[in-house]
Amino acid sequence: KIFRFDPVVSPNAWQKSRRQKASTNTSPKLEKYREYFQGLIDELRETHNFTGVRIAQPQNWCNFSSGVQGIKYLAWFTQEGTVCTAVQIDLGDAGKNAKFFDALEKRGAEITSNFGGELKWDRLDAVRYSLIAVYRDGTIESPESELQEIRAWQIENLIKLKEVFTPEIRRALETIDNGEL
Repeated sequence: KIFRFDPVVSPNAWQKSRRQKASTNTSPKLEKYREYFQGLIDELRETHNFTGVRIAQPQNWCNFSSGVQGIKYLAWFTQEGTVCTAVQIDLGDAGKNAKFFDALEKRGAEITSNFGGELKWDRLDAVRYSLIAVYRDGTIESPESELQEIRAWQIENLIKLKEVFTPEIRRALETIDNGEL
């Protein structure tokens, strides 16, 4: 007997079909979030070397590593009709989060000045994480031209947050390690 082995599906075609199948299982609104954040991720990675993230998920937020476990930069559409970029502190323990937040907030005036705009400092003791954020109006249902403005605003603020907070995160960690808090 002679056996013939002809491939039925190549890996590339299989991957495409899996991606298409995955995207058809989401609601139109979640797919809109995925498309929005894919554009944001691509620009942050390709133009600004901000992240290595490649694929957006169908959800109303996207986060990026700060280089310190438990501290992330966040881009988010809230349920209240606002858009947010933030530093999210979630070290896995409410007490650690509070200490870290307090270390940053002690330098809040200087940090806000270096950021060049108003920051909202939310310690959020009722939940495990804390946020230092900037907000503006907007939803994923906004017209495409406004979504482009929102994306540019989020990119600009994510870059500024990273520039300002990278040294501040290190300083806060040293303060806590030295027992100064």
